[in-house]
Amino acid sequence: MRKLKNNELARIGVDQFKKIPKIPLIIILENIRSLNNIGSVFRTADAFIIEKIFLCGYTATPPNKDIHKTALGSTESVEWEYRKNIEDLILELKEKKVFVWSIEQAKNSKKLNGLTICRNTKHAIIFGNEIKGVSQNAIDLSNDVIEIDQFGTKHSLNISNCSAILIWEFFKSLS
Repeated sequence: MRKLKNNELARIGVDQFKKIPKIPLIIILENIRSLNNIGSVFRTADAFIIEKIFLCGYTATPPNKDIHKTALGSTESVEWEYRKNIEDLILELKEKKVFVWSIEQAKNSKKLNGLTICRNTKHAIIFGNEIKGVSQNAIDLSNDVIEIDQFGTKHSLNISNCSAILIWEFFKSLS
């Protein structure tokens, strides 16, 4: 085997990316403080042609050199929008028949390893603050909650890892 060079990867450009059909998945970042985490989510969203990212609360927005460090230009390809109030956004999305999921450890949450994702529905996934998680208000307004089973001594994953796992699972089901 030989490692491929970048010019052999046949990647599309930003203009072409904007024209191709997207996976019916919206990412919502609520009060994310790490600019590197924000950039990582953008990069994963680009890799799996996600429809849009909403940046909420005190989550930083592009252009920002520290977001760009991990996003590597994906802030130019992935559609995004800032919304101060996540509650208003959730209500707006639900009014448009988007199924809103919070990613959190919660009573009666759905375990990811047994989750069935409806193909005929547009979905939104909320990822919360690195320390406090998704706000209770956002959880209360969500249609449901997903939890990633974990078996070690820690009880949470970094948001960039968590988002990559969830985006991949939804991509497999929705593409």
